[in-house]
Amino acid sequence: MEGSWRGVLAVLVILAGLTASGSSYEIIEGPQNVTVLQGSDARFNCTVTHGWKLIMWSLKGVVVLSITSQETIITNERFTSINYNGSDSFISEMVIRGVQPGDSGLVQCSLQNSNVVRSAFLSVQVMGTLNIPSDSLLVTEGEPCKVTCYALGWTPLPDISWELEVPVSNFSYYSVLEPGDFTSALSVLALTPLGNGTLTCVAELKNLQASKSLTVNLTVVQPPPESTGSSLPTWAIVLLAVAFSLLLILIITLIVIFCCCDVCRREKEESSYQIEIRKTASMKPNKTDPEARLKSGKENYGYSSDEVRAASIASLPPKSGEVSLPGQHSHISPYQEHKTRQSSAASHPRVSFDTTSPQKVRNATLV
Repeated sequence: MEGSWRGVLAVLVILAGLTASGSSYEIIEGPQNVTVLQGSDARFNCTVTHGWKLIMWSLKGVVVLSITSQETIITNERFTSINYNGSDSFISEMVIRGVQPGDSGLVQCSLQNSNVVRSAFLSVQVMGTLNIPSDSLLVTEGEPCKVTCYALGWTPLPDISWELEVPVSNFSYYSVLEPGDFTSALSVLALTPLGNGTLTCVAELKNLQASKSLTVNLTVVQPPPESTGSSLPTWAIVLLAVAFSLLLILIITLIVIFCCCDVCRREKEESSYQIEIRKTASMKPNKTDPEARLKSGKENYGYSSDEVRAASIASLPPKSGEVSLPGQHSHISPYQEHKTRQSSAASHPRVSFDTTSPQKVRNATLV
């Protein structure tokens, strides 16, 4: 309610001043452009000659402060005025408390019954945050590494640099915008550390000479023992793996080809053997046929059967004491038979009988 009353009073004062006479005063010096940090105070000065009746301050086209020779009319607690009287001029200073990014815009100072207006621009910058994913870094001595620093929510974007308190063989860094966010950026530091120390990421707003920093500890460890020897690079390992794979495929292929050739060779040998067997079978007679066997055999003329031998013995002159029975065939060898005859002749008279001629048997021997 009090604010509304003050606003009405300011309008009445302005209208009264506009209807009053007097145009012998002017603005000697108007406000200057101001760039401030978010949350700080912005100050603008307007110097006029004596005899003025009403000074009005506006922000982005809206009157926010009115000053008369008797009092200062305040409609918003954020906008206040400090006045200075000089020998030949009057200085009105408008102070904006706790500026925000939305306050950025045109600031104007004007007088009653005057077309003269002095303008300036208020620029509010925002200092965001810094972030490094880890506040303590562990790296290997002599091996390249990278550290990333994120600047988030800055308006405008800051200049990012690095301060190294660590021995290095070489280092470099670059900054890029964060994708999809025009108020954020990141800086990447590449270095080859040789010892322990600290790394500091510094983000600075050049216009305000304001900066923010973030420090992290860097600890260097010795490389593992196996890495100190000669180790193959990644491309060589990949090449060896591919070569071994191809060699394995080649060996398997050769084994398959050898097996196939061996099977084919065996099948070919078996086929040749079967053909040879068939040829042999077609050329030789069938040995299982008895008649064919007899026809193809040769007659053994030196063979004498038992019946022929018996007939020859019977044709010999009989001796005394010897009896020969028909139908019996002697199987005694000639030597034994001669001895028997001698012994029998001495003791007994031999009687011989004529027997019928034995049936002639022809024996054949197959060769």
